[in-house]
Amino acid sequence: QPQLVESGGGLVQPGGSLRLSCVTSGFTLDYYLIGWYRQAPGKEREGVSCINGLGAGGTNYVDSVKGRFTISRDKAKNTVYLQMNSLKPEDTAVYYCAAGRQATVTRGYDYWGQGTQVTVSS
Repeated sequence: QPQLVESGGGLVQPGGSLRLSCVTSGFTLDYYLIGWYRQAPGKEREGVSCINGLGAGGTNYVDSVKGRFTISRDKAKNTVYLQMNSLKPEDTAVYYCAAGRQATVTRGYDYWGQGTQVTVSS
């Protein structure tokens, strides 16, 4: 069964860092775009970052996290990471990873994880 499992969330002070992990199984990661999304209370789900199946030369970030967040992939572990630095209270949200076939991802993702809570507060 295709599956994505997020981990690494928690409580951190403003200016701190966290690294989220998305462990995938049950499908060939090379042919999928992997995206990180987040949803804060009272707000719509927002795309944060994405990386292509090759894991090199194909990354994107929403403007609000550029220069602070970095997405990467470990092919051997079938895992995608989101390194989050200089965290702000407005980064507080449930973070989800998702996988979509590169040919059809503009129509929607195929698989979603259950999410991990990130709380940035002093």
